Amino acid sequence: MKSPHFSARSAELDARVDASAKRFGLRVAASLTERSADLSHDVSERLRFAREQALARAAQARAARTATSPARPGVVQMGASLALSGGPRGADSQGLWPKLVSALPLLALLAGLLLMQRGQIHEQLVAAAEVDTALLSDHLPPAAFSDPGFAEFLRDGDGQE
Repeated sequence: MKSPHFSARSAELDARVDASAKRFGLRVAASLTERSADLSHDVSERLRFAREQALARAAQARAARTATSPARPGVVQMGASLALSGGPRGADSQGLWPKLVSALPLLALLAGLLLMQRGQIHEQLVAAAEVDTALLSDHLPPAAFSDPGFAEFLRDGDGQE
């Protein structure tokens, strides 16, 4: 169970982060304003148009944020960017698709592990087949395979031509 102090601390932290972001934005704006006198008319007009578009998108985002409940996450589209908003949802409001999408990385990991295991087994089979082929294609009597010195014979490589 969440304590009431947790939500108060979270709100206080959010307010501090927002204030820091606003201060940073003001500093960047002041710095850009200082250097805007050196720009040509064409560049300053393009910047003015981009600034108006950014302000319109920010107003849309604020309107969308106030229209939806902050406790329910959603997708906010601002131009070509998508962002998630809100907090955790209750267990009853989650559907099947978010659960399936969250299981995809696990399924990809399992598939990769299975493919790696299959590749290792294949390599072991190929190595064993090469050894068997070498042993069976050699001109040895069958009694040599049961000889105790046969392992030394293979290690030394004396019988190879």
